[in-house]
Amino acid sequence: MLDRIAGFFRLIGQTIGRQVRLFSAWAFWPFLAAHGWYQRRSWMIRLPIIAFVALFVVLYGYFFWQTQVWSNFNTAFVEQYRLSERKVPAGQQLPAAEGAATAKTCQRSAIVDVTADLTDFNVNQNAWISSMLLYKAGFFGIDWDHTPFLDNKASFQRGINQAVRRTSAELVDTLGRVRGTSGINNDLQRARGNLQFDEHSWYFGLNPFGPKTPTPSFYRTAIGDLRKFNTDLAACNAIFDGRADNLMQFIDRIANDLGSTSDMLAERSEHHNRGWFDTRADDRFWFAYGQLYAYHAILSAAQADFSQVVQERNLGAIWGGTTRQFQAALRIQPAIISNGREDGWIMPSHLATMGFYILRVRSNLVEIRSILDR
Repeated sequence: MLDRIAGFFRLIGQTIGRQVRLFSAWAFWPFLAAHGWYQRRSWMIRLPIIAFVALFVVLYGYFFWQTQVWSNFNTAFVEQYRLSERKVPAGQQLPAAEGAATAKTCQRSAIVDVTADLTDFNVNQNAWISSMLLYKAGFFGIDWDHTPFLDNKASFQRGINQAVRRTSAELVDTLGRVRGTSGINNDLQRARGNLQFDEHSWYFGLNPFGPKTPTPSFYRTAIGDLRKFNTDLAACNAIFDGRADNLMQFIDRIANDLGSTSDMLAERSEHHNRGWFDTRADDRFWFAYGQLYAYHAILSAAQADFSQVVQERNLGAIWGGTTRQFQAALRIQPAIISNGREDGWIMPSHLATMGFYILRVRSNLVEIRSILDR
């Protein structure tokens, strides 16, 4: 038995060594071939080459830094909003101070604040990786998502953006208007349109050919539109329709979104379980993680915005349980993502673990929906 185990590990070592040698020969032969040519050139040719190589090193250094440093990443960032201190649902008039003769004010929407802040986290506090030129160029022409390198942050950001896009659509269609009796809010409509923009646009593109506005510019404009809506809401010049049926629909949309992600994880886990050698497992994992990171904050905000509905339907306990499920899922932060067999004894199955937590969150959301539907 021990001989078989030792042989297994020797086989792994030999396989890794062989792959490293093949990769080194493939990656470095162009540089070795160019070395002799470069030595025979004059300084008139060498200097532009040196400048180009220096620029190349600086750009890749910046790219590496941006992909590895996650500025202001904090799984407990929702606590800064002090949502438990809110006593008035979103859109409702705030009680005036005794004896004060001030203009009436209404409660801001925590959902809108969180959605704007998540987008700000993606494009202002961090660089938007998916539209960076070097990310689009790939690893020697190979899409970074097909390698185990430098794609985790991009996948995490896209997971957040998926949740933000879904929320912006619900704000336009149901939450930011009295359904059937009022028009669509223009600020929310513009925010939704900007957030739906392509995630991979740089300053120049081939299809269509020509200059473009990069993705982060659209998302930054959406942040301003969302904040404008909340300013109007605080001045009682906008609508937030905090009815139970709107909350039920919002919860239903989120549950469906998480169900789709769970299916994506299950497909990868079942059909591509190559352990640490599955180069697509990491982007699947971090996309799901980013989605949970965003929905944890958005649903915490929804509990405050719909506080009257939550209290009337006695949803406090189950909502608290859902929050704890989110927090448990967000504690999973492996350094290397493995997609091993679920019954394997060497390589863990991080995708199956993340899928399990997503299903637990989703089951709680389905229960909340069923209570609201009674």
